[in-house]
Amino acid sequence: MLEHVPAWLGRLLGDVRAGHGKLAVARLGDEGLVGTAGFALSSAAFADGEPLDPSFTADEEDAVAPPLHWTQPPAGTQDLVLVVEDPDAPAPQPFCHWLVWGLQPGAGQLLEGETPPRVGKNAYGNSEWLLPDPPTGHGPHDYVFQLFALDLPLTLMPGASRDELLAAMEGHVLGVAVLTGTYVRSEGDDDDAWDEDDEG
Repeated sequence: MLEHVPAWLGRLLGDVRAGHGKLAVARLGDEGLVGTAGFALSSAAFADGEPLDPSFTADEEDAVAPPLHWTQPPAGTQDLVLVVEDPDAPAPQPFCHWLVWGLQPGAGQLLEGETPPRVGKNAYGNSEWLLPDPPTGHGPHDYVFQLFALDLPLTLMPGASRDELLAAMEGHVLGVAVLTGTYVRSEGDDDDAWDEDDEG
């Protein structure tokens, strides 16, 4: 299955698994677009490849989205799109946790818990940050934050689906920045019984 993961993406993500080949960045990006002109995504709350704090996951009732910061995108950028996906969920497509667009096309940030300008539907059909909630005993899941710089402003209305968003982005990506957080539920975190609909 790993043959479906582009070699450049494997180098970018490190501990690559089959699901990584279905991420938005695998469909819309390529090696030449990653980190174009120094474009980078980071968080004050976690380093790339490091665990997410429980305050950003379903482990805490008042959890919110983590803070994010990005550097100046490539010249000609007119819109920034953030897609956050869990490629380790047992599903045909990555489990979508956040779809955000309409971000100002320059260096910027989203504060912890900040409401973005436009948000699409996550895997549960809600327009919000979907809290990471992998099944107990499933091992660590990756949460891949993918920031795309586009050469046109998106006209999609809030509430668009992942498929609609990716289709609108096709052929318009100038650069990509990627940041990965991980999360694994501890054995004592199964107060709410997990079923087959809970995948990420």
